[in-house]
Parts: sequence; C-alpha cells; structure tokens
Amino acid sequence: MSDDVQGEFKRDLNYIPDRITADGRDGWPVEAGRYRLVVARACPWANRAVIVRRLLGLEPALSMGMAGPVHDERSWSFDLDPDGRDPVLGIERLQEAFFKRDPEYPRGITVPAFVDVPTGQVVTNDFAQMTLDMSTEWTAYHRDGAPELYPDKLRDEIDDVAQKVFTDVNNAVYQCGFARSQEAYEHSYRKLFARLDWLSERLADQRYLVGDTITEADVRLFTTLVRFDAVYHGHFKCNRQKLNELPVLWAYTRDLFQTPGFGDTIDFAQTKEHYYVVHRNINPSGIVPLGPDVTGFLTPHGREQLGGHPFGDGTPPGPPLEAERVPSLV
Repeated sequence: MSDDVQGEFKRDLNYIPDRITADGRDGWPVEAGRYRLVVARACPWANRAVIVRRLLGLEPALSMGMAGPVHDERSWSFDLDPDGRDPVLGIERLQEAFFKRDPEYPRGITVPAFVDVPTGQVVTNDFAQMTLDMSTEWTAYHRDGAPELYPDKLRDEIDDVAQKVFTDVNNAVYQCGFARSQEAYEHSYRKLFARLDWLSERLADQRYLVGDTITEADVRLFTTLVRFDAVYHGHFKCNRQKLNELPVLWAYTRDLFQTPGFGDTIDFAQTKEHYYVVHRNINPSGIVPLGPDVTGFLTPHGREQLGGHPFGDGTPPGPPLEAERVPSLV
C-alpha cells in the first residue's frame, strides 16, 4: 500500500521552531524563572515534557501551568485555576500567548508549549525538540543525580527507535481513531500492532528500549502505552488486544509506571474526560467510561530480573510538588 492512503489522518507537524538554548542563539536564552511550561495532564505529547521535567529536577527553574482536560476549537483553557486564569501568565486561554507572538497565528494551539513570562509570548510548541533541549540545554539547572536521558553515545539509536515509535505507535493510534476510510483505518491498525509486536520482541530480554537505563525513547513510548487500555483500545478502535493482554509491554509499562517521575504524572480521569468529551465526532454522546480498572499498574512486574538501572549513575527524583500531585490509584 502506498504511503498516501485515502482517508488517512495527517498530523500537522509544523510547529514554532524557536528553541530555548544555553547560548540563546534564537533569542531565548535558558534562564531560571523566565519561562513557563504549559501542559495538560490528558495530552500524551505534553506528558513527555512533564515526565522529563520531573526526572531532571527542573521544577525550581521552570514553572508549569496546567490547562484543563477539555478544550474547544479555539484553545486549551485554564479552567482548573482560580477564576479560570493561569496564575503566572494571567491568561484564560493558551491561545492568548500564541496571539501575542503572532496575532494571525494560523495553526492549532497545542500543548506542550514554552511561554516567555515577561512578554507573555509563546516561544515554541515543538514538542519533540522541547524535551531534548530540556536534557541538553538546561543542564545548568538539572538536579544532582539527574539521569542522562539523551546521552551522546546513544543518540543515533534513540533517534531511530523514537522515530519508529512516533510513526507506528504514538501517531498511529490517532490515525486509527481519526481515519476517514476503512482502508486507512486497517492500514494504521496493522502498522500499529506490527510495531507493538516488534517492541515486544525488543523488550523481551532487555529492560529499556536503548541501553540499560531509561532514555528519551522510553518516555516517548510510555505516554502512549499508559493510555492504551483507557482510551485507544476502545475510543480509537485499536482493539486487537488490550495492553494488559500483551505480556511484555504490559510488564514494561508497569515497570515505568512504578518508577518515580512516570506514574506520578498520570491522571486517568482527566485523560478519559479529554478524549471522550472533546472528540464528539467519535463519541457523540460525550459519555466517559468508568473503566478500566487501572490499579493493575501497581502490581509486580518482574522486570528487575532483566538488570538495568533506571537512572544509571543517578538517583530517583524527589516527590512531586504538592500543587502538581495527581490522584492516587488506590
């Protein structure tokens, strides 16, 4: 089948390309307290940034604003905050930061986004580059014991695995859910499960995707797998198997979920509310399912026997900030 499948969902990957760097070459130098990371708990792309910020201990240098789980065609909004405004940026909708940057901004208003607090302008919403820069450009503000999520010697392999995961897993679940033809749906479905089988084989005898520690590649896969049974299996028709029927990937996801910095960023209630309420073209009733039972994420996974060290020579992050805690599963 050709790459151009009729009715296939095409993601707009044209984001604001500016970067926040140590040398400030784009006009945005790394500075503690200057920028605000705007995310939504529901969004898997934003979840990557939340995890990386936690693992690297960037909380003191990089504040985080939290949009609510439901948005309309205009923007994510800060309806979880008092008076419906972000307490630092003073805005009701993330759209306002994009329009301060470009009053005619023509594309979708997406999370995660870095916003320059002094000017209120969005700096970038390039989610793939943002987490890499948090690892490589913000090193002056990493906590003691921060892991190397994007080590030089493994970058080519991390990039290769991450690209396969993006194309065939992260994005493929959306291509299943938003397919506009049977042909497009079946093409994406087969692509997704072929890659999940490939990942199961890769992870059968190694604890992490690349090397023997957690890397950026694991972060990128986790945010899709952790949402699989709650959302993608039913809502997006990715239903050959549930995650908990894929033994290797289920154990791998539980291993990461129980690792500080991963499961403590997940809010299943907000995640389900987002997908089932916002996507009325898929779920016209807006009814949010009560299941599945997610306490299984806390059960023993047995992956320790494969060796590996989650944080390499580093240490786990401390507990989440009180204001950033998510509901307990039990």
